[in-house]
Amino acid sequence: MFDIDLWREIFQSINMNRTRSLLSGFTVAFAILLFTILFGIANGLQNTFAEAFVDDANNSIFIRSGRTTKAHKGLQAGRQIQLKNEDLDYVKNDFDDKVEFITARIYKNFQVSYKGEQNNYNLRAVHPDHQFLEKTKIKEGRYINQNDLNNRTKTVVIGRLVEEDLFLKTRALGKYINLGGIQFKVIGVFTDDGGDNEERLIYMPVSTAQYLYGNNDYVDQINLTYNPEMDYDQALGFSTLLTKKLKNRFSVARSDQRAIRVRNMAEGTKAISQMTVGLTFIILVIGFGTLIAGIVGVSNIMIFIVKERTKEIGIRKALGASPKSIVSIILIESILITAIAGYVGLLIGVGVLEAVGPSLKEYFIKDPGVSNGLVIGATLTLIIAGAIAGYLPAKKASRIKPIIALRND
Repeated sequence: MFDIDLWREIFQSINMNRTRSLLSGFTVAFAILLFTILFGIANGLQNTFAEAFVDDANNSIFIRSGRTTKAHKGLQAGRQIQLKNEDLDYVKNDFDDKVEFITARIYKNFQVSYKGEQNNYNLRAVHPDHQFLEKTKIKEGRYINQNDLNNRTKTVVIGRLVEEDLFLKTRALGKYINLGGIQFKVIGVFTDDGGDNEERLIYMPVSTAQYLYGNNDYVDQINLTYNPEMDYDQALGFSTLLTKKLKNRFSVARSDQRAIRVRNMAEGTKAISQMTVGLTFIILVIGFGTLIAGIVGVSNIMIFIVKERTKEIGIRKALGASPKSIVSIILIESILITAIAGYVGLLIGVGVLEAVGPSLKEYFIKDPGVSNGLVIGATLTLIIAGAIAGYLPAKKASRIKPIIALRND
């Protein structure tokens, strides 16, 4: 395998057939280049989809209310449907085995200040389970707990950027901030993978907001996560049943699409999953199709090489060369061309993805690239494919009888 004369002969053969070797190598390189770029784009799309859901649990369901658009059971259209604490308790109790986490939301906006620093921030009044729906990560301190709800404590959990904005020279934990003229104690600081907007939020107990800002039990929204053991069809069936039950509860017509709105993340994740599988299949077909074309090209060039070297092979056999040595020469030459050309294609493909990656964000393709496993797998595939492509003509050459080879014109 490491015979100097053998390798010298292989490189001489490649040099004598430079045009054919280059064309064959180009076919393989282009196939791997296309394969790499397509897989990189597919990964970029998957990264975009993953980023879209990074801020919320994938099994989330959002319940919102609005005005009725149709008369129903003697009630006129235009009624405002108002969600309350009792509606959250109804969903929690009646669907206990289907609900994982559940929380209400109340939306507010306040001017918030600490000493000389102030700014406007959005506030969400929530239940403790909200942390798991929103994938909130506590950086320091703690999140809202049941004791805060029971006692209507004047406590808040602030985002990382709120702390940076207001607390320039000190930490926020344990300090009091002025929120709409009322002092609240900061009990925690959180981070969120959803981006800067999510980290400029403030959370407080829902019971505190209801008591201070309306003295009622109204909520703007109910969010929950369904049992993660449910499959897509079960999850969609659950949200359909939930919609039906809530419409009956509020005397809303079944065809009214605005009074009670239930959005299930399973709808989006199922569609994205199906599209991703379809896209991956198409890429595999195109990628392997081009790869096979490259392998066929290598096989063709090896057939021509064998034909041109028929007399030489005959002389070798007449001088006592074994079939194994003849197969080795042609086989190694095939593997060498395939491996080098394929690796060059990989390098160019990765380089193209690195160069154009940032500009693809506007087309919803984020951080396109290929994994190390894919690169190694593709390289090994090329080596094996090159061996297969060269084996058949090599085996045929080894069986040529010396007398027949020497008669060949």
